[in-house]
Amino acid sequence: MERRDSMTSSKILIRGVNWIGDAVMTTPAITAIRKMHPESEISLLIKPFVSPIFEKDPSIDEIILYEDRYRGILGRLMLVARLKEKKFSRAILFQNAFNAALIPFLAGIPERTGYNRYKRGLLLTKPVQFSSDDRRSHHINYYLNLLGISLEAGLAQPWIYLSVEERVSARSMLSKLKRPILGINHGATYGSAKRWFPGRFADVADRFMADTQGSVVIFGSKNETDMAEEIEKAIKRDRTSHLLNLAGKTSLRGLSSLISECDLFVTNDSGPMHIAYAVGTPTVAIFGSTDPEQTGPVGIRNKVLRADIACSPCFSRTCKDNNMKCMHAITSADVYSEISDIIPSKKAVFFDRDGTLCRDVGYLNDWRDFKVFQTIDGLKVLKSKGFSLIGVSNQSGIRRGIVGESFAKEVNRFFVDRHGFDDFYCCPHLPGDHCPCRKPEPWMLMMARAEHGIDLKRSYVVGDKESDMLLAKAVGAKGILVKTGKQQQSHHADFTAKDLKEAIDFIMLHE
Repeated sequence: MERRDSMTSSKILIRGVNWIGDAVMTTPAITAIRKMHPESEISLLIKPFVSPIFEKDPSIDEIILYEDRYRGILGRLMLVARLKEKKFSRAILFQNAFNAALIPFLAGIPERTGYNRYKRGLLLTKPVQFSSDDRRSHHINYYLNLLGISLEAGLAQPWIYLSVEERVSARSMLSKLKRPILGINHGATYGSAKRWFPGRFADVADRFMADTQGSVVIFGSKNETDMAEEIEKAIKRDRTSHLLNLAGKTSLRGLSSLISECDLFVTNDSGPMHIAYAVGTPTVAIFGSTDPEQTGPVGIRNKVLRADIACSPCFSRTCKDNNMKCMHAITSADVYSEISDIIPSKKAVFFDRDGTLCRDVGYLNDWRDFKVFQTIDGLKVLKSKGFSLIGVSNQSGIRRGIVGESFAKEVNRFFVDRHGFDDFYCCPHLPGDHCPCRKPEPWMLMMARAEHGIDLKRSYVVGDKESDMLLAKAVGAKGILVKTGKQQQSHHADFTAKDLKEAIDFIMLHE
């Protein structure tokens, strides 16, 4: 990561964007601001409708709602006065509107960074030049570029932070449905040119339920309930016991949690599409009038369907030719083929490392201190029963400079080479970094699902810490606490074992 400047600010105001999808795409930039200014107080000014996306984001200290009372001249002056009281030293403007620059200017915020668009350059102290090439890049990079940041490894992955309680609540709502669960989002607020046809969504749902014996959940806003009902009516009657229509019945946080509990998601280019990949759910996205190079789902295993039509992308709300060729060209079979390719179907056992597979010596950084538990040989029986073996380890010692990263990778590789592990994931960050990969956040398991096709609901997490048990709870896997580490009990564990052998016996008993 490269940065344009390393100046730290005591109080930073971020002017957020007004659409759900765009809001999701700003999350990597907001994380970058926090990393650049770890000691600063960061506030986000944003519309109430979008604000739930950031409700639990650890990079943000305060959310200031841009409420209806701030409309009009008097309302804006009220907002200016409120911002003046807070004495912000810097404003970063993701929103492109003239008004987004005017308000921080009137509030006397001394440093104001934003794109030099819509004749607002004089209102900015750090105007960032804008070219048409900027808007043609993915919008995630568009927001990062505002900070002068380039990511050599490519696009950053947006992430929506959900609590374990939110995930469990959503899981409970779907508990009567048979898995796997396919989420369907047929709507798109921007306009009809972005919407695939209800009848084809119904065709996909029918085939999915017939082939997998699983279930379908229909999502949508209150304005999209008619289309949801059209899909529901088109689905064969003998399959309705596997169908749940939640269109118009969810809050934004609830929608995010429910999508995170789906096994995969098929959607138009829309806010829910961005939510899906930002909660780690494998996604098939259908594009018509818009360009996936700019707003498509990022991350491993997500799929995009777009017809090679001369007039696409046109970026129109409605089809100017009134024929929707770009959508007609994408068939139900096309979409179902992509779904079949990414559906998670393998079961896995995820293992913590230190205290679970090997002795916990604090920060392991010397082969002389490395001692594998003898009971590890029993893992062979799990492999024989079709389980993938995957390591997931928090290694903050790397970030602290106590553990060499290359040594940590060598140790992890030992389990792959010697004991048949299929992969080993490692989070090198500090607890205070609040990254999505540090357990109990489930990003490492989401990566495993994407890269190895893991069905998390059929899987297990074995570990010696509370974070391991909360990790299992977050994704709906069974958690097994082994007493070979420092922790001897957890009320979040599904089972407590004295060692690996007893944990393996428990898994085999329930297969």
